[in-house]
Amino acid sequence: MARSKDEKRDPAVSLALLWGEQAQPRRGPKPSLSVERIVDGALAVADTEGLDALSMQSVGARLGVTTMALYRYVPGKAELLDLMVDASFGPAPAVDGVPGGWRPQLEAWARACWEQYRRRPWMVVATGMRRQLMGPRQLAWLDSALAALAGTGLSFAQQHEVFLLLIGHIRSLAQQRADDDAEGREEWDRLTAQVLERHAARFPALSAAIAGGAFAPHGGDPLDFGLERILDGVEALIERS
Repeated sequence: MARSKDEKRDPAVSLALLWGEQAQPRRGPKPSLSVERIVDGALAVADTEGLDALSMQSVGARLGVTTMALYRYVPGKAELLDLMVDASFGPAPAVDGVPGGWRPQLEAWARACWEQYRRRPWMVVATGMRRQLMGPRQLAWLDSALAALAGTGLSFAQQHEVFLLLIGHIRSLAQQRADDDAEGREEWDRLTAQVLERHAARFPALSAAIAGGAFAPHGGDPLDFGLERILDGVEALIERS
């Protein structure tokens, strides 16, 4: 049955769907849909039209079925988003095959995770909408990161904190990319530069940084600087431990 717009998602239902433990419809004609097919249709909508275009109606239209047909499998958009987020992640990297120990393994993990967010910019928005329920793919990524840290001597709590630092850096960059508007940014930069030129004496450190190229575009992956600093800090922590 379709849920009203004011109803909240049921976490138990989301978890059952994420882990394939939801009972399949038994009444009515032979099912022509599946949860997997609905999720694929929803991913196609988000990938091509953006998350704002996602609705049960738009997914039904893409699949060539009525909106009501979807509700036999997924109770609403909130649960569908949970499924989409988990499905959007590719397989977690097997870091134990990366030579050199925890640091290159964790770096490989971070770059692979960053690529997932770059591939689907809407993902950071979807995961920031509400408290997240983790499905098998997301837990596999967490497991992979912890596996890279398993032999470091860090406590389990510290290993989790390292994971949070890395995923926070990645998500921050992903959010910046999602918010970026090249045309608006150029106009904003132009107007800001004019204001700062008139008031440079009030902001001497900022003016010096601008003159020194602090805000000039630079090549390379935006992940690099923060990732290296985080790993440097982790290395120092491991040495102290």
